[in-house]
Amino acid sequence: MRVYLSPISFINMIKQFSIFIFSFLIMQSSFAQQKPLPSISVKNINNKIIISWINEFTKPITTLNIQRSFDSLRNYKTAGSVLSPQNKENGYADVTAPYNKMYYRVFIAFEGGSYVYSNIMRPIKDTSKSTTLGNQSPFLTNIIDSTTANIPNYPSSFIFTAKDNNVVIHLTNASTKKYTVKFFNEADKLLFELKKIKEDFLIIEKVNFVKTGWYHFEIYENGELLEKNKFQILRDGKKL
Repeated sequence: MRVYLSPISFINMIKQFSIFIFSFLIMQSSFAQQKPLPSISVKNINNKIIISWINEFTKPITTLNIQRSFDSLRNYKTAGSVLSPQNKENGYADVTAPYNKMYYRVFIAFEGGSYVYSNIMRPIKDTSKSTTLGNQSPFLTNIIDSTTANIPNYPSSFIFTAKDNNVVIHLTNASTKKYTVKFFNEADKLLFELKKIKEDFLIIEKVNFVKTGWYHFEIYENGELLEKNKFQILRDGKKL
């Protein structure tokens, strides 16, 4: 399979994509102090809005959308969704919030069509310190390592889909490090592998993934697994 790659600058990425990097700063201690859904926690951590929750519903959740509004009663719009709504401990980082004191709620839909809304919260300033992972971006913390068995998969900050459903690869200091990326289909069959990546930003055209659906990937740095995660390619015009 032929892979069509093209580099893209950081500035152009900001202009082109509405959601750039998912940054998760959710600390395990915050879950321990938190009531389960439909209660949520909304914190301002280093000027990044983190919405977190604990799922103790026995009924399967099919959709979980994070919504925000300037008004506490109306005009809520969906800011994003989570990949695995069934996870017991989960969260979302709203890195595109136009205002750091907006109102947030979570829309929760269950199998069978019933749904509920969470309580409405505004961000509370959190001054607790977080631990970064090595030489990665300071926006990334110890909670996003999805290779740990007891931590849920969060949307990746390294590989994600853009609004046009092309796949974006964002790696740090690629010219000086040895990165390898492997892509798999839903059946975990290897589709293709990228070696000796030298660009910090790459775009893989969606045609390389043949059809819509979920895909898995593995990122290796100097031969060691850096992240194992997944992303979804949707039909053109459809949003999460």
